[in-house]
Amino acid sequence: MDTIVAFFLEGGFWMYPIMIVGAIGLATGIERFVKLTKIELANKQVWERIQPVLAKGDFDAAMKITADDSSTVSKLLESGLALQGSVRRREDIEIAMEEEMMGIIPMLEKRIASIALYANISTLLGLLGTILGLIAAFNAVASANPAEKADLLSASISIAMNTTAFGLITAIPLLFIHSYMNSKCGAIVDSLEMVSVRTLNVISRKAKRPELVKAA
Repeated sequence: MDTIVAFFLEGGFWMYPIMIVGAIGLATGIERFVKLTKIELANKQVWERIQPVLAKGDFDAAMKITADDSSTVSKLLESGLALQGSVRRREDIEIAMEEEMMGIIPMLEKRIASIALYANISTLLGLLGTILGLIAAFNAVASANPAEKADLLSASISIAMNTTAFGLITAIPLLFIHSYMNSKCGAIVDSLEMVSVRTLNVISRKAKRPELVKAA
């Protein structure tokens, strides 16, 4: 612990901005993880209730379930089921669900891109701290005793490099978090698209049955 504290303090002023940016990025990642996990679980629970109802062709019961629920899958299905009784063309229902999906995706992706931004800022702050530290070190060495210049320069460079190291230590985990959140968001979008296709297929099959009966 003493080594970590000494490493941080030797880095100087720029260690604090890096730490703040890293903390904001980590907090954003935790918030997105909690939010997306709740959405994922809510969608799964609602779909398990709606799927057997849709399979029976009871669209009124499915509509009631979606109307009483605020999950993203309910909003998506409600936009399609609302047109089921009045519109026969699959394309019209599909367009309505795609429009709803266009509103859902930005909500799922919200603040995920900023995690990568915080990682880049941490790296750049680390480099900036190192460059400014090196400038200060060379200025100090220029007026130092010639016999002490080598020792003073090596010590100053070692301290200046701390900010680059800390910037990378902060940025690398944030990049992993960003990648994981992107994957998690993509999985939710894929599941919503799967639900959309399955619902459209059910509606199409149920809509064709009366025509088949008349033809017979």
